[in-house]
Amino acid sequence: MQVSVEQLGALERRMTVRVPASRIEDQVKARLRELSQTVRIKGFRPGKVPAKVVEQRFGAQVRSDAVNDVVSSSFEQAVNEHKLRPAMMPSIARDPSAGAEEFGFVASFEVMPEINAIDLSQIELTHLESEVTDADVDRMIDTLRQQRRKWLPVDRAAGEGDMIVFEFSAEGDGIRTPAEGTDRAGTIIGSGALFKSLDEGLKGLSAGDEKTIPVTFPAEFREPALANKDGTFSVKILRVQASDLPALDESFAASFGVVSGGLDQFRQDVRANLEREMKNALQSRNKLHAVEHLVNTFPQADLPKTMIAAEANSMLRQAQEQAKRAGRDNEAPMDAEVFKDAARARVSASVLLDAIARHAELKLDHNRVNEALATIASTYEEPEQVIEMYTKDQQLMAGLRRRVIEDQVIDVIFAKAKTVPKQIGFAELMQPNA
Repeated sequence: MQVSVEQLGALERRMTVRVPASRIEDQVKARLRELSQTVRIKGFRPGKVPAKVVEQRFGAQVRSDAVNDVVSSSFEQAVNEHKLRPAMMPSIARDPSAGAEEFGFVASFEVMPEINAIDLSQIELTHLESEVTDADVDRMIDTLRQQRRKWLPVDRAAGEGDMIVFEFSAEGDGIRTPAEGTDRAGTIIGSGALFKSLDEGLKGLSAGDEKTIPVTFPAEFREPALANKDGTFSVKILRVQASDLPALDESFAASFGVVSGGLDQFRQDVRANLEREMKNALQSRNKLHAVEHLVNTFPQADLPKTMIAAEANSMLRQAQEQAKRAGRDNEAPMDAEVFKDAARARVSASVLLDAIARHAELKLDHNRVNEALATIASTYEEPEQVIEMYTKDQQLMAGLRRRVIEDQVIDVIFAKAKTVPKQIGFAELMQPNA
């Protein structure tokens, strides 16, 4: 095999590879012979299909597969021999100047930037820590009871925490919504689901009551033409309902799969779930904090353009899918360029984490992979099936392994950086923007 490598830029490389054409021909002949023994073609007995018929039927596909195999294996061998680390899959083109006895191709690609050992002691980090308290467990149990509550009709005025169902129309600045008739809605008084002036105006109303409520429409109001304008809400109350919470007893615990141990076991299960959520949240926020400081402290001038473009396109697809799921297709971005800066930051982080892992000679901790998989599986009703699904899907396992090795790198960063611990409450950890 003959290989030549040209440096076209800081990271751009063009590799020309030539191998004996016989490598492809030998693969083609071997595969056709194998097919002639196994393929089934109408009019011929198994194993008796003439070689010419097999070649006519399958020759083009067999040759294409052979070429792809030779290109893939030759490229991998060449980059290993020249100690190159491609950033992305190469662009491959046939080399028309190859001789009659040769098969040649040209691979164009970018390599990962070479980064010297990073002095992590230059980084100052805050390491968040937290704990699950009895009060946190009580709040979660109350939330679970709220989720299982029933709504019972009441013959009285609506108050805080009551559900109220009503018909309405809104008017302002000569605009009415809906244009004709009324719409129907429901809300829980004091939940914050409605803007404040409307929520307050509904208090004290009973089933059958009608009222016109003066309001200032919020900026995010459903009818954009009324946003930030003064107007009125005309409502007719259809029904008022009060919540009926389930009793906190062994029957309630059993509804969550607690077969023995009663409420004590239920509280232990709730605490275990909260602690798992806390661990994941701490890991996520500490990782984000460390990566942001890493990227800001060690900016990279040369980054693979193909990686940035691929990341920007991935972010664009995610944004479009999210907009589609939310029913806002018309608001979805159409150009990956809007994600270029964010994509560059992600690629910079990836390059730096890779460099730290290499200089630290980190090896994947398979025990941590197993623990991570067990944690993921434990959140499902059939954890064994989830584990089986992962172990049979190489793409899922590859993603899990990448996440674990990144977590190992983050551990190295916190161990070597100037780190100050900071204790925060569980609620603040889980809702940082609340």
